[in-house]
Amino acid sequence: MTKTLQRSELEQYLRELLSPQDFSDYGPNGLQVEGKREIKKVAFAVSATKDSIEKAVENNADTLIVHHGLFWKFHGVRTITGSFAKRVIPLIENKINLFGYHLPLDAHIQVGNAASIAKELKMVHFEPFGDHKGAPTGIKASFSDRKKITDVQTMLQEILQHDILISCPDHVETIQTMGIITGGANGGWLQASKENLDSYLTGEMSEHDWNEAKEEGIVMFAGGHHATETLGIQNLMKDISENFEVSTFFIDSSNPA
Repeated sequence: MTKTLQRSELEQYLRELLSPQDFSDYGPNGLQVEGKREIKKVAFAVSATKDSIEKAVENNADTLIVHHGLFWKFHGVRTITGSFAKRVIPLIENKINLFGYHLPLDAHIQVGNAASIAKELKMVHFEPFGDHKGAPTGIKASFSDRKKITDVQTMLQEILQHDILISCPDHVETIQTMGIITGGANGGWLQASKENLDSYLTGEMSEHDWNEAKEEGIVMFAGGHHATETLGIQNLMKDISENFEVSTFFIDSSNPA
């Protein structure tokens, strides 16, 4: 345990833990806004929203670590005005460091979003799963015995605190293997099918996914983009609190999507 934590130390630790350099992501991973050099209190949230940033300020955090950061390639060049300014300006005014880790936190085999759900489901035999430009985006795992689909649905509802959509082929009642890519990975069921997995879990399901997964013979679960990505950031928080003498807290969100 270290008595004081420097921003550079935390940045290096997260780089070694999450290996962001291995991913070609939709935006930058790592330090996105530079704040105080010495870190004493770290907030964690799924997304860097106006609400989560305000709560970080209210609770005197000097660092905020999130899964969804501020900068995305699909936004292009942005001016710091309007709703974007309401996120950026409080960070700078209060000298709060913002770290964001997207695909690295989805994919991590221990603290990642997919692995965190699989652990809660008491699954075993974790392996990397999914592919985005050569890097995994989730995990695949097995139940120790075959599970009724309705029982898995109930477990997921309890774990995620969210309604669970299911696309289920006719006459399929049980599953044993599952591919998991959290968030908006609607099409990941195709790879799960190619790898002969029984089922696939993600956050979102489109109309055509519901039909096509069912017709292809794979059980598809969708538990909400936000809901499926709440556990990884909390497990990262636990890891940080165990390795550094800093105060930590989680900022929840009522986002139903």
